[in-house]
Amino acid sequence: MTARARGVLGAMAVVLVAAGCTATGSADSTASSPPAATVTPSAPERTAQGTLLVTDFGSDTVTFVDPDRGALDSVKVGTAPYGLVVGKDGRAWVATAEGVAVVDTERRENVGRIPYTTETGPATTGEYRGGGMGIALAPDGKHVYVGVNVPDESGVLEVIDTATRKVTDTVPVGRRPFDVDVSRDGGEVYATGHDSFDVTAVRADTLTPRRFEVAPYGTEGGLGSWLKPHYAAVRDDGKLLLPFEGEKLAVLDPRTGEVAVEPMTADTHQHGAQLTPDGTLLAVGTGPISAGDDDASLTIRSADGKERVVPLDGPHEDVAASRDGRTAYVTGGFTRDGFWDGITVVDLESGDTHRLPAGHRPLGIAVL
Repeated sequence: MTARARGVLGAMAVVLVAAGCTATGSADSTASSPPAATVTPSAPERTAQGTLLVTDFGSDTVTFVDPDRGALDSVKVGTAPYGLVVGKDGRAWVATAEGVAVVDTERRENVGRIPYTTETGPATTGEYRGGGMGIALAPDGKHVYVGVNVPDESGVLEVIDTATRKVTDTVPVGRRPFDVDVSRDGGEVYATGHDSFDVTAVRADTLTPRRFEVAPYGTEGGLGSWLKPHYAAVRDDGKLLLPFEGEKLAVLDPRTGEVAVEPMTADTHQHGAQLTPDGTLLAVGTGPISAGDDDASLTIRSADGKERVVPLDGPHEDVAASRDGRTAYVTGGFTRDGFWDGITVVDLESGDTHRLPAGHRPLGIAVL
């Protein structure tokens, strides 16, 4: 067992009463940070390419953000929006506590909301609220897949027909599906179960699920453990990359279920993961969870495994890359205490950073 694992498990009694991505509780307070962006509704002109779209997890909106100037406009979508995905047609699909909202990103309008067929309880806010979390779109644009959190139970993958905007199927998956991804050919969907230490691979045609344990530190501590999967990124060869604690990169081969572990160098609790067009992995370090942890950071890991670690000021959650792969946008929303209302912009070549104001607790992010 590593020093990190011993330290984390030894402090379990403290962890279980702390707000965080552990068992059950609330994490809805705001740390000192730059004031929230004041959004002035914009003129009805179409949204420019390269605009950022973020979910305001502490509110009921998504916010459009100019990557140079900050927040432009907000659109109401439903309570506590979490993940989002944008199709080639410009429609954004947003996982909220109430259902999946559909937003016309060119006109900045909410054009509907699709209720879940799974019972998730009342629409609430905070890390442990029921409702949609991870969300992904099939490459052909015909289906949206959303991971639905059912408090204190296993999660559900709901399949939405984008033409009819109705839920057509449901598949059981792991607990608290933080992230949902789709294979490059659209043949499989992957739901990362945070509280069950697993990834569920679901055949897109038959909806047959297969569960793979992904626990490079083991599963000791159960719901109280910090050492669980959060987000994944699908590589060109079909393997899933899941960063853990800045120390280990779990590489899951969904064809065999085998998990290889590669070393990482950031030594920080990691959440968001994204691949740039050239195969560079971006992994968000949220900051310390135990003694010896480094502060928040962005790991820039090239395809050959070489890493650079860029320090970030304060906790962060998710990340998106610009279309040219030269810039990363890291959200300050964070699922635990310490979030702030903005985005850190990272030049991936120089490592230079600066902050942009955004909506309230920006969490999920996409580049339009």
